[in-house]
Amino acid sequence: MTETWNPLLRDQIAWHWDNQLRPRISGLTDDEYFWEPAPGCWSVRPPGRDGSAMTIDFAMPPPDPAPFTTIAWRLAHVIVGVLAVRSAVLFGRPPTDYQAFEYAATADEALAQLDAEYATWLAGVESLGDTGLARPCGEAGGPYSERPLAALVLHINRELIHHLSEVCLLRDLYPHTHREAS
Repeated sequence: MTETWNPLLRDQIAWHWDNQLRPRISGLTDDEYFWEPAPGCWSVRPPGRDGSAMTIDFAMPPPDPAPFTTIAWRLAHVIVGVLAVRSAVLFGRPPTDYQAFEYAATADEALAQLDAEYATWLAGVESLGDTGLARPCGEAGGPYSERPLAALVLHINRELIHHLSEVCLLRDLYPHTHREAS
């Protein structure tokens, strides 16, 4: 039996998600979520006094060097920029962007958003089948516009593994910087 590409691409990210990434970020606390490990971090910020929604720090173009980012910022980037925006363009998810998205005020809310956007993305990829994976991305693909959707799916897999591994590393670092005096 010959395997098709669609399950192979889905299995690649699903294995990392199920066995490495999601278990390592389970139980994330609000303190870890908002922790700023370096001065001047970019993060997701609580509402202002005017009652405005949570906001995300960013600048276009980003400064050089770009500020270090918190777990909250990294999760927001994955939720919005890596998954939600692309699912909106490719799979019919309601449109969103960094300015319109309702960012999580707690770690639990962020993990629920991440789970929902990951599930939407994975279902969308499954719906493509091998024929869909072979078609060009078109405008929705940005720099991948001339390449097949499979190339974009591989890119998203790399982005998820990369950024969520960074979140895992920050979680590893957090207890070493917050030890209580004996």
